[in-house]
Amino acid sequence: MKPRFVEGNAVRLLENGVEYFPALVEAIDSATSEVHLESYIFANDEAAKAVVAALIRARQRGTEIRVLVDGFGARDFPHELGADLIAADCEVLIYRAEVAKQRFRRNRLRRLHRKLVVIDGRIAFVGGLNIVADTTDTDPGFPRHDYAIVVEGPLVADIHDAVRHLWRLVRWATFGQRPERPANLPISRRLCGPVHAAFLIRDNLRHRRDIENAYLEAIETSAQEVLIACAYFLPGKRFRETLMDAARRGVKVTMLLQSRGDHAVIRHAERMLYHELLPAGIRIFEYHAGFLHAKVGVVDRQWATVGSSNIDPFSLLLSREANVVIDDAGFAATLRERLQRAIASGGREVRIKDMNNRSWWSRLVNRAAYAFVRFAVSVSRYGGKDYRE
Repeated sequence: MKPRFVEGNAVRLLENGVEYFPALVEAIDSATSEVHLESYIFANDEAAKAVVAALIRARQRGTEIRVLVDGFGARDFPHELGADLIAADCEVLIYRAEVAKQRFRRNRLRRLHRKLVVIDGRIAFVGGLNIVADTTDTDPGFPRHDYAIVVEGPLVADIHDAVRHLWRLVRWATFGQRPERPANLPISRRLCGPVHAAFLIRDNLRHRRDIENAYLEAIETSAQEVLIACAYFLPGKRFRETLMDAARRGVKVTMLLQSRGDHAVIRHAERMLYHELLPAGIRIFEYHAGFLHAKVGVVDRQWATVGSSNIDPFSLLLSREANVVIDDAGFAATLRERLQRAIASGGREVRIKDMNNRSWWSRLVNRAAYAFVRFAVSVSRYGGKDYRE
């Protein structure tokens, strides 16, 4: 399904938790009717406690609070901060709770990976940041690097519809009966700015390829530059060929990828693709200043996207994801400048000679990891031919 662009929006870029959490808490403190929050991870740290405190304050003012978290990514949440929210009369639901943890089933791979907050149907937060602090006590020198946006304007109605729809689905699945529709809010569609933007989701029904296709269309029509920062980059054959075709026709294609990652198999598998991408003229930088958690892109200094979707089988084929695509030169320039700064301050370029000089052991590990991921996608039967080549 093609993106449905809506005009009249104000979109503001937020970089890392240092910008995100103060803005989020301030917005929750202004809530009067309803807060919907979705997150893959909801930690038990100072950043998360500040959000929970704001949600409880809002509930004490009479605001309806609805929090939906993933049963795997936030598996400890119901016994930690989630219990505090429930005690304060907030509504909490778990998406695909981990019941039989020792038994593998294919549908366990389908996770809620979206990071969305909608407040009073008038302001929305969309991006890659979970409810977790940028740094940890065990690794304070390597903060997460990520982006989100604050949206005001007519596009918020689309985001609001999506979070309400999923809330009702999960509530129905959890309690076995169709819930009543929440009271309709007077959603404002007033124009708030000059930005054209579209809200995209990925699910397992009508929107299976919407986010991937938006990327592909932008890259296929690019004329000058493609700049993508992605935490997990393991695309299928069609996506790789689209990037390489762009580079071969003279488009400057630059990727900012992880150096440190919490999924070692994926990280090693990614490096197998370097042998294919680098000779095609694609520049690859690995981020060493921290944990790269971003999922953003800029094309031709006009098209941009910010969201939760990585470019790997788990995001593009399995998880529920949400991105905003923005057609605006001003926003694209801001995001591009932030990415260029991240590359300059924390990126190290990977060259063909670097790959050739790696030890035989490193190359063997990369090859084995890539073979394992391809096998896993094949066994899951979700991937199709595109992700087995």
